[in-house]
Amino acid sequence: MKSAAAVPAKKPGDSKFQLFLREVWKNRMVYTLVLPGLVWLILFAYLPMGGLSLAFKDFKFREGILGSPWVGLDNFTYVFRDPAFLDAVWRTLAINIGKLIVQFPFPIILALLLNELRMRRFKKSLQTIFTFPNFLSWIVVSGVVINVLAYDGLVNSLIKLLGGTGINFLGSEKMFVPMIYLTDIWKSAGWGAIIYLAAISGIDTDQYEAAQIDGATRLQQMFKVTLPNIMPTITIMFILSVGGLMSSGFDQIFNLANAATKNVSEVLDVYIYRITFQSSTDFSFSSAVSLFRSIVNMILLLLADRAAKLMGGDGLFR
Repeated sequence: MKSAAAVPAKKPGDSKFQLFLREVWKNRMVYTLVLPGLVWLILFAYLPMGGLSLAFKDFKFREGILGSPWVGLDNFTYVFRDPAFLDAVWRTLAINIGKLIVQFPFPIILALLLNELRMRRFKKSLQTIFTFPNFLSWIVVSGVVINVLAYDGLVNSLIKLLGGTGINFLGSEKMFVPMIYLTDIWKSAGWGAIIYLAAISGIDTDQYEAAQIDGATRLQQMFKVTLPNIMPTITIMFILSVGGLMSSGFDQIFNLANAATKNVSEVLDVYIYRITFQSSTDFSFSSAVSLFRSIVNMILLLLADRAAKLMGGDGLFR
């Protein structure tokens, strides 16, 4: 319960807005700290949303966004008539659902294993090693992958040295998606594990002491104490992952794909890039595709949040 000092007393005749202003003034130092982030959010997250109006216009360069004529839902009609768009949607969902199944558990497993290490220096060294790839751009990562897996690269050189036949890793449609999963796990698992390690650090140590008194082994403590306590964090991360199913990591796929893997690599983000910059430029069409993607992501996010609550978990929205 808030004390009388926390909330200014309401004077006779004060409106809710006046009381709000008095509260803001009282906590002005806190709001001053928040202000830079708020300004950034407005400038780079909310103001650009005005560009979404292009999805309902026939954009003309000379007339600009405001002067271009409205065409209603015509752009969306053209979008859904394009077979390449529908293929990109299903391909995006297939790749990202696979990521959710294959990749999502890795940061959790890594965090649980790191938490069991008792040698602090070794633990910190491993955390640094696993986290470092997150700070490399996909251009650097793709360059390493291409040099290692190229037909005359390191792996094929070893295979040929041992008397085998070279494998075309980069030009194989069957190997492209597994390569996407493996490189993404290598790059992001260490960074994702930090979130779960932070959640683990907040677990009351009394629970572990009680488990030890009851004779629980370290493996049993992991599954009976650690995992249940970080389940709310896992739920939130899962909901956020579901909310991004239509966004497939443009940087990764764009840098690893090539002409030989075009049939399996043109996800929705690559499709938007192609129709915007590699064909006759149509910003209205690409804006319609982007808006559709964002709406689907929002719907998936809300459905995942609702499903988590129905199963007794915590959601993003109270």
